[in-house]
Amino acid sequence: MKRSILIHPDPRLKKVCDPVADLSDDLRILADDMLETMYDAPGIGLAAPQIGKSMRLIVMDCVREDEGTPNPIIMFNPEILSESEERNVYDEGCLSIPDQYAEVERPKLVKVGWIDRDGNPQEAEFDDLWATCVQHEIDHLNGVLFIDHLKPLKRQMITRKMVKLKKERARA
Repeated sequence: MKRSILIHPDPRLKKVCDPVADLSDDLRILADDMLETMYDAPGIGLAAPQIGKSMRLIVMDCVREDEGTPNPIIMFNPEILSESEERNVYDEGCLSIPDQYAEVERPKLVKVGWIDRDGNPQEAEFDDLWATCVQHEIDHLNGVLFIDHLKPLKRQMITRKMVKLKKERARA
């Protein structure tokens, strides 16, 4: 089932999320709903706070439709274990900040640990776009948006655009 995606500014997007204590069928269904929502948007990542759930859960898939077989990943309680000194810059966007993009610099390679949908601990290294995506989504779990990495003037400009968008959508 597709879920509604919160639009910035929304106080729920700025909260630090609680760890997932026990996996349940309801949480697995939520993760599946998040994947459906992400693909429909379309996006390459989605964090639980973006649909109003304050829990440490993200989904992502950086394989584009025309590039090959989808590779969806569901992460409960993801955590960056290590990161490279080498950096990458990507033009980031966010489903909670529609149609706004800005260059953000992050580590090129990260090692991440998480619990999969079956409750098994996992660890993997991600690089390039995958590394950027997983860091972006983990930021959401810590109440950080990609615009928080920007200079104040650019951040304020984007926030004003989002306030205007929310007002327009409320009138529609």
